[in-house]
Amino acid sequence: MVRPLRIDIGDVPYHVINRANGRHTIFHNAGDYQDFEYLLNEIRETYDMRILAYVIMPNHWHLLLYPKNDGDLSKALQWLGTSHARRHHTRKGTIGGGHLYQGRYKSFPIEKDSHLLTVLKYIERNPTRARLSPTPEAWKWGSAFRRSCGTPQAKSLLGELPVNLPRNYRQWINDPEPSEELEKLRHSVNKGLAYGMADTTKNIVQ
Repeated sequence: MVRPLRIDIGDVPYHVINRANGRHTIFHNAGDYQDFEYLLNEIRETYDMRILAYVIMPNHWHLLLYPKNDGDLSKALQWLGTSHARRHHTRKGTIGGGHLYQGRYKSFPIEKDSHLLTVLKYIERNPTRARLSPTPEAWKWGSAFRRSCGTPQAKSLLGELPVNLPRNYRQWINDPEPSEELEKLRHSVNKGLAYGMADTTKNIVQ
């Protein structure tokens, strides 16, 4: 089967997701989550990658990335996936035990407007929708926690947004999304479609 070409242009935000092979749990404890956050900081520094939002769940993760240059997204994510798999297998003593992820990451370009805030909210509310946390900011392994409770050093992982967060961010992030909005986003993820962008972006490939 021929793999679809991907959009990988600079100065465009992307919603990125990957899941564990067989949807098995790959983040078991604080050390597992912290190791992945360490790698996020590495792509921030090495590839000058702006991390606008993220959440790490037991068997998958979501990132909202804002690369500066063409090709940066694929380089950073290839390094992230390879490095995480290697470090995970070394930590768990499972080298040679098979693939960590179910396949290549999925990435979806987003408009730099209200659509970006919709995706950010979708990402940060994941633990609450999954009933893993009473509030988004109570889940330590995501950007909602860093924004609301993090030290200045912790917040430095997050890049500057191209749009303003709502002034009442804590209230906004805790208000559930409208069902129609949520369904549109899920459709984007399930079908591999750009969210809130003109159809012409589908023709821009790496």
